[in-house]
Amino acid sequence: MTATGSVSVSARPQVLRAGRVPAALVALGVFAAVRIGGAVVLAVGAWWAGRSPVRVLGHSWDSVWYLGIAVHGYGRTQMWAGSGLVQSDYAFFPLYPLLVRMAGATPWAGLLVAWTAAAVAAAGVYRVGELVLGRRAGVLLVALWAATPHSVVLTLAYTEPLLAALGAWALYAVLRRRWLWAAGLAVLAGLTRPTGIAVAAAVTAVALHALLVRRSRAPEVWAAALLAPAGWAAYVLAVGMRTGDPAGYFTVQRRWGSRFDFGSYTTDSIWRVLTGGHVPLATAVTVVVLAAAGFLAVLLLLDRMPPALLVYTAVLLVIAYGGAGYFESKPRFLLPAFPLLLPVAAAMARARPRSAVAVTAGLAGLSYGYGLYLLLVARVPL
Repeated sequence: MTATGSVSVSARPQVLRAGRVPAALVALGVFAAVRIGGAVVLAVGAWWAGRSPVRVLGHSWDSVWYLGIAVHGYGRTQMWAGSGLVQSDYAFFPLYPLLVRMAGATPWAGLLVAWTAAAVAAAGVYRVGELVLGRRAGVLLVALWAATPHSVVLTLAYTEPLLAALGAWALYAVLRRRWLWAAGLAVLAGLTRPTGIAVAAAVTAVALHALLVRRSRAPEVWAAALLAPAGWAAYVLAVGMRTGDPAGYFTVQRRWGSRFDFGSYTTDSIWRVLTGGHVPLATAVTVVVLAAAGFLAVLLLLDRMPPALLVYTAVLLVIAYGGAGYFESKPRFLLPAFPLLLPVAAAMARARPRSAVAVTAGLAGLSYGYGLYLLLVARVPL
């Protein structure tokens, strides 16, 4: 691995020692087993609570907004007299609603797009883990990612699975120096959700390093550096044009109650939890948020970690921590930050297989219970 994160790997198919099954298929099988199990638990829980599983999974909170855009296009505004919030659907980026519209513009279509994206993301997460840490750690990285506390979002009609898929494969393309693929995926990530700018930042940063430090003269590197942020910038400019305000997108976000305050809101929320008197959900969110910061510190200390992964993860955390808004949503925003789990996957890869299976099963069980609590008990916006 070079200082810029390029990795040399064999072109031969990667297989597990215990058999001839490709490790990538094992990773996908593990992901499917964990997440299908989670979907079944949620479906049974919804039926038990007298609610439709499809509505719980595919027509809750932000999913309603995405489906509305898929069916009717942009233009919906909802005002809340009590809070003063003015919620416009321009806050939502267009790629996911477009795919839902192409799939049929129903709650089932939203779930189909999200579940497909989650599977594609799992394959990308495996490939990145394989390049950085090896086959076994790559499989364990996928298992850990599928069993994180907020992995229930991978089962919902939300945009995080799509962003994770585009981000993982863009990072893989950067590591393999496939610049145009990386740029194209970064453009699509920038059209998926606001945090898609993290993908563009990773691609542009590594491309600029290649240009300025390694003195690369390849035109595709220039193209990657310049084009990667184009999707995100195009949507922000389009909202500005539609609203007649150059800062229209940021005005829309501010009216939703979302703004960048350099972490003041997040710090205050964590402090209130640590000093007592807060609900269990906020406590769980605090644990996830603080753990993510700790994992990032470990990631930064690891030797020869590819810069693309560091930039991508750091930007996601800066946006999540620095943004003021709904505190309970922050773990969802961090879900695409799968490189945070690399140190844990590396440690588990050195353990006995039985221990790794037990840890994954235990985490999956906790994730299932937490998902039930979020969607059927707490019933708060994710």
